[in-house]
Amino acid sequence: MAQALSEFSVPAQAAKDAVKRARQRRPTYVAQSASYVLDAAILWLYHLAGTTDGWIGVGYGAAGVGWTGLMLAASELHFTDRFRDHYLTVPQSFGSIAIQLTAIYLAPEVGFYFVSILFIVLGFGALRMSAKQTGAVWTFAAVGLTFLFVCTDRPIAMPMGTPAERQLALLCFVTALGRCAFTGLYGSSLREMLYKRGNQLKEAHARIEELAQVDELTGVLNRRYVMRALNEEMLRAQRSGSPCSVAIVDLDFFKRINDRHGHPVGDEVLRSFAICVAANIRAVDKLGRYGGEEFLLVLPGAPQDEAVQVVDRIRRNVAEMNWDALGEGVAVTMSAGVAQVRRDEAPDEILSRADLALYRAKNAGRNRVCS
Repeated sequence: MAQALSEFSVPAQAAKDAVKRARQRRPTYVAQSASYVLDAAILWLYHLAGTTDGWIGVGYGAAGVGWTGLMLAASELHFTDRFRDHYLTVPQSFGSIAIQLTAIYLAPEVGFYFVSILFIVLGFGALRMSAKQTGAVWTFAAVGLTFLFVCTDRPIAMPMGTPAERQLALLCFVTALGRCAFTGLYGSSLREMLYKRGNQLKEAHARIEELAQVDELTGVLNRRYVMRALNEEMLRAQRSGSPCSVAIVDLDFFKRINDRHGHPVGDEVLRSFAICVAANIRAVDKLGRYGGEEFLLVLPGAPQDEAVQVVDRIRRNVAEMNWDALGEGVAVTMSAGVAQVRRDEAPDEILSRADLALYRAKNAGRNRVCS
């Protein structure tokens, strides 16, 4: 049943992600359509000023809005989701540049305006394209312009003969500058989004690293990482000649607590015990769950006698705690075995000596520390 629900949730989540991506793409297509409508309006003003034919603005607007509408339809139908760049930036750029080149050829009398729009198309597309893709799009635009300027005799111009044409030229440049500014703001928002996502990924990675190190139940180091800490501290102590002690701590009669009060109470005992120990050790000390109700405590810089005193103080604190909040009649004590690192000793050897000391504490009646 659980497997069936899991298999059902995967396509459902994929569908939600596809809808979200389509919603994110929508403003881009709307902005592009608005840009073509603005250009068509300016071309219509040129027609009213007697510079161009009326069909130029209509045809240009229809081509631009039609091409953008085709891209929008592909987005809404989730056709673009199958591609790595689900914005299809390269095809969009090729289509937009082709429209500008065609417009320059058909309406060379205002060709300067379409040339300026080429810069906007390439600049906007470069925000989402790789260097190789940008080079390909630039090459297409450069070849097209070369053909128009060298291989044809089209009189590409910027009409300035009348006051109306001068004002319209100013309008063309002002609107082009505005779109350049918008492109810059869009690029800035993309960088900010990438920066935030980068920080989120770093935080998630740090959290994963933390979870990988921590025992899920008690919040102290898990066996793998406390053993790594033991290896590191032993090597450091053996190189420098400074003391380092290790303690194996075991809760007395823990199975009896589980049998009488249930495993949930036993889990709370382990958590509370770990908190108690962590509160009574130094920041440099390492505490980890060694297995079951056993804990491993690494005390760098502490000789054996000092380590015994530290662990015995923890033992007294644990025994004197009021455990009744966890269950009526709950009482917790601990036994521990302590050993000091010797020169050229392996981790298994010191753990074996600490374990033997723990067994002596158990055999001597529990609730005590032996070394």
